[in-house]
Amino acid sequence: MTAVGFALSSELYGPNELVEQAVRAEEAGFDFVAVSDHYHPWLPVQGESPFVWTTLGGVARATEEIGIGTGVTCPSMRYHPANLAQATATTAAMSDGRFFFGVGSGERLNEHVHGDHWPPIVKRLEMLREAVYVVRALWTGDELTHDGEHFTVENAQLFTLPEEPPPIYGSAYGPTAAATVAEFSDGLYTVGPQEQTLAAYTDAGGEGPAYGQLSVSYEETREQAVDVATERWPNTALPGELGSQLSTPAHFEQACQMVSKADIENGSLVTDPDPATHVENVEKFADAGFDHVVVHQIGTDVAGLFETYESDVLPAIA
Repeated sequence: MTAVGFALSSELYGPNELVEQAVRAEEAGFDFVAVSDHYHPWLPVQGESPFVWTTLGGVARATEEIGIGTGVTCPSMRYHPANLAQATATTAAMSDGRFFFGVGSGERLNEHVHGDHWPPIVKRLEMLREAVYVVRALWTGDELTHDGEHFTVENAQLFTLPEEPPPIYGSAYGPTAAATVAEFSDGLYTVGPQEQTLAAYTDAGGEGPAYGQLSVSYEETREQAVDVATERWPNTALPGELGSQLSTPAHFEQACQMVSKADIENGSLVTDPDPATHVENVEKFADAGFDHVVVHQIGTDVAGLFETYESDVLPAIA
């Protein structure tokens, strides 16, 4: 059975709105929510970027059963992993075993804000591996002193811990990263039904759930959905590795000038409001081997999406 979650888009909404969306997602029958962890939005027009750990505390207390997690956090640059070990342990304790920790190698947009050098992907994956080690070591409740290649921890110990440590899901957007995160993660997190990425993860010994993000622009009509996406989320059509290299929302705004309405219409973003189209796209993920689908609404009609998924989409998904 495919579990379907809702993406809490911290680039588009403030913390109180995100908590309200999580409550509504639980009422509508979604299985989990996953919140993006950014310091900046991609574009100035998106307009928000609340601190994710405060938001997650609100979500944990306002909901009862729905799974909650990050989709995803970079634990190796903007945050020190010792601080994240405490943040995640507290969130997991507040949510009674419902929390999962999605991790990735980050984007320059968010991770350069301390003025640190932006390393190449190979080095960032090394940092990610070590950061996960530090987090897991601190989750044991034992005192940790660690003098690693990238991180130093001295006499650190967590006293607020969940009954069981949460799972860690590694983010990857290609075979190389997927094979690396397979070494230390409890599941895979990616965007789109990337069969090659999932195959590389499993071939490298990766186990656990596979999360794939489905981006949609839900409005009353397809035309409105395309217009909204072109205005609010043209970054979805930027090519290659550009999204991981630009350093400010203004740079993304400049880069997105090359994105046309036709690029949005012809891309992978779902803009058709027909519930059958949404069911079909969720099933594409299942056919590609993904057992968890994260629906990311970048359109403005969030209430309409919840109503449609509650009444027509989620009941139709096996």
